[in-house]
This record gives sequence, C-alpha cells and structure tokens, in this order.
Amino acid sequence: MKKEFDTPERVLAEIRDIYADQDTDLETRLVRELIVHALKCRRDHLEVLDLKVLGRVMAEFRYAARVFKPYRDRRKVSIFGSARTPEDDPYYLMAVDFARKLADEGFMVITGAAEGIMKAGNVGAGAEDSFGVNILLPFEQSANTVIGDDPKLITFKYFFVRKLFFLMEASSVALFPGGFGTHDEGFETLTLIQTGKAPPMPLLYMDLPGEDYWSSFDRFVRDQLLKRHLISERDTKLYKICTTPQEGVDYIKFFYSTYHSMRFVRDRLVIRLEKELSDSDVGVLANEYADLVKKGAIEKTGPLHEESNEPELDDKPRLVLTLNRQSPSRVHELIVSINELGR
Repeated sequence: MKKEFDTPERVLAEIRDIYADQDTDLETRLVRELIVHALKCRRDHLEVLDLKVLGRVMAEFRYAARVFKPYRDRRKVSIFGSARTPEDDPYYLMAVDFARKLADEGFMVITGAAEGIMKAGNVGAGAEDSFGVNILLPFEQSANTVIGDDPKLITFKYFFVRKLFFLMEASSVALFPGGFGTHDEGFETLTLIQTGKAPPMPLLYMDLPGEDYWSSFDRFVRDQLLKRHLISERDTKLYKICTTPQEGVDYIKFFYSTYHSMRFVRDRLVIRLEKELSDSDVGVLANEYADLVKKGAIEKTGPLHEESNEPELDDKPRLVLTLNRQSPSRVHELIVSINELGR
C-alpha cells in the first residue's frame, strides 16, 4: 500500500506548491532543480539500471542527511580501521580511549558500524555520541551491538554515497591500522584535501609507541612519492602521525582553536574564526601568505550577504581573500598559522 505522500494527487499538490510562488528562497529553487533533473531522466530515456541507481542514491542520500541534520552543530571525527582487530588488541584499546576522550571534549564519532576498530570507536564514544554508517556486504559488515539498534545507524548499498557522508559530516579523520578499505579511505581523504575538493581538516594516523604501521607508510610517501616529485613537500603536512590518544585529541582541538570553517563566495575565500585576530596578526598572515592571494590582500570582514543562509555563524569574525586556488595544501598551512597566532 502506498503512503499518502506517494499518491499521484499528493505528489502533484506538492509540485504545485513548490512552483506557486515566484519569489522563492534558495531551498525551493534547489528543490525545483531536482524535480527538473528527474524529469530529464525520463526525457533522455535512461536505461532501467541507470534509473534504479539514481533512485537508490537519492533515497540513501536523503535519508542519511535527515539523520545527520539534527547534529550538524557538533563536530564529528570519522574513525577508520580494521574490522578484524580483536577486542584485546592494543590498537582496539587505543581506539576506545581515543573515542572516549573525543566524546569527553564534545565531539561525536562516525564509524563503519562493524566490529574491530569500528566497534571500538562506538564503545569509546558510547551510542549517544556515535554514528554508524554501515555498508551492505556479503561478509564482515553486520552492525556491532553498540550502534546496531540506534537510530543513528545508516546502512548504505553504495560505497561512494557512504564515503561521501564519512567526509561531508566530519571535521577530522583518524585512521588506525587496517586493510585495503582503511587505506582507500585515507588516500581518498588525502586526495580530496590536497586538491581542495574537501575543506582542510586534521587527518590523523594513529600508531602505538614503538610500532611502525603508519611510520612505514610515511617513509613510503617520502621515499617514493616525494623523491620522485609526485607530490610536494607541503603535501606531507596534510597528515599527522600520533602515538597516543591524547595527542590526537589535542591536535584536533588545536586545529579548531581559532579557525572555525571556510566557505567560497565566488572567487573569494571566507575564513570564519572563533575569535578575532589583531590587525598586526592579520598583517603577518597577509605578508607570509601573499602567494595565495590573486588580487588585493587578506582582510578582516563581517559576514557577507551570500552567507545569509548560515545565520548561526553571523557572530564569527572573518578573514577574506581572493584565492588563486593554486595550492590547497598551502591553505592548510594558512589555517595552522591562524591557530598559532590565535593562541
């Protein structure tokens, strides 16, 4: 039996409401675009498989966004690692401690909801401060007992939609030892930050003292990628190897101590701050990071008109610059400098 919303009469009524007012807000205009794209799928005579994938992707995205929406005022850390790590393993215990410390500082955690390191993250933070983004697999991926019955558990069919939410909702990413999936998530995060497709964020590689799981990865990056000039020296600063849970938590807190968030308004980069920097500090930044500026300089500003859809951030001091977009890794360095000046 169809739900009331799915009846033709109800659907047509909703569409009429959406198109009734010509003086629309941004949200309504975007919904109109979604309707038009759906109709174009029919016009283009897409194959049945294409339509099935598009429909499932939209349904998964809509549901996941609805689950995350009430918690978007809280920072979250995505935790990756092997599902095969036993509960008496030192890395499992490290992940529990790390997640517990994050929750104590007001952060939430996002894990893949399975066993091993993922369960450790949910155990440490507790169900109240956890999200689980599960994936339908023929093995290894049933939800763990901590998050299994929680409304913040989301199960995806498609990896790419799941991966989108792992990063879109996160303010930081922490990787514990794991297999192909863990390295896939780590390299994707690095790539998106390096290319500017994801905002700068702390990317942590968690190694136990005396272990070399991630330090050997770092050696590979430097001995192969860097020496062959396949990456730049500043790209190696996009991640940090931490050997204690507290070190990881402290670095995340430092990264967001003065810096809050960023947003592009056409060709201008707007950096929102937790506290205002002095004129002399802004002068230091303008001089040190002049290479990032396409024209003008780094300047203080209030909220721009284009940011009116984020009124909850109106009280944040801003820095604005016309970014040349040549080096997202350099923007990462700028944020670190902002935090150092704001200490």
